[in-house]
Amino acid sequence: MMQRALALAENGLWTATPNPRVGCVLAQGERIVGEGWHQAAGAPHAEANALAAAGGQARGATAFVTLEPCNHHGRTPPCAGALAHAGVTRVVAAARDPNPQAEGGGAALAAAGIRFEHGLLEDEARELNIGFFSRVTRGRPWVRLKIAATLDGRTALADGRSQWITGPEARLDGHRWRARACAILTGIGTVKADDPRLTVREVRTPRQPLRVVVDSRLEISAGARILDGGNTIVFCAQPGAAPQGVETITLPNSQGKVDLPRMLEELARRGVNELQVEAGFRLNGSLLREGCVDELLLYFNPSVLGDGAQGMFDLPSLATLEARPRLALRSVERVGEDLRIVARL
Repeated sequence: MMQRALALAENGLWTATPNPRVGCVLAQGERIVGEGWHQAAGAPHAEANALAAAGGQARGATAFVTLEPCNHHGRTPPCAGALAHAGVTRVVAAARDPNPQAEGGGAALAAAGIRFEHGLLEDEARELNIGFFSRVTRGRPWVRLKIAATLDGRTALADGRSQWITGPEARLDGHRWRARACAILTGIGTVKADDPRLTVREVRTPRQPLRVVVDSRLEISAGARILDGGNTIVFCAQPGAAPQGVETITLPNSQGKVDLPRMLEELARRGVNELQVEAGFRLNGSLLREGCVDELLLYFNPSVLGDGAQGMFDLPSLATLEARPRLALRSVERVGEDLRIVARL
């Protein structure tokens, strides 16, 4: 039943932000009497949809829900009260809700005489909402750094050109990851070299992620394609004349660059759960040095460019091998002619 609830929650992978992706199954014994998932902020929660589907059959049922039912009035009424009112007698949650505004659902259920349990498939539920948990508990998004490279770790020619290193299957897969992100981040160097749009294409999605540019000296051109259609924020280190209608945020650090950790805090304040970085080796290196990267999404093409081409990270030389960043492999898969590696710091 919980596996079914998790599968339902995945329906909100591209739409639920900034809310968590949640699924719910109502069962009488081994028979499902109602199920639902949370589609978007402001829409009914998963529990409400499942209760509506079950009707009177919810009385005496067990609710399997991927996240602890909320106990507060937000855009929708509290789910803990709705479950109690419907006569549900047992609630099994995969994970507790880390949001302080929503906590207490389990206690409210117990106070109403409903048996409340949690921890079933908790790891899977947290993984599905890794960005939501990051934003709520750490005050910053989950940062996924996506890189397409050759087998010798080169991401672009010496002049910055990088389209296209990987094959069409890998690029499509990258768009699927882009679609689940709340925002896409790049640097002014990539904007100048490639003039990317950073929109989701070839994947059906009801929304486009926010686009974010790190541009310390505010050099972005009014004709840059990343500005098309709005929905773009530019972070700079010094105020200046930005293209008309473009939102800029000035966050300087002591070196006259954009303060990257504070940038992440600002994005979290705006409800960004997952941030996907698609930048050049300089910004990649800065993010890694400043502890702003949680996960690497790497696509390797079976080709080489040589030492004259640009690498993956602009990092200082290390004195010892022990000082190198260590990663934990999450998955290694073939995507078309390319190899996809997901690794975490």
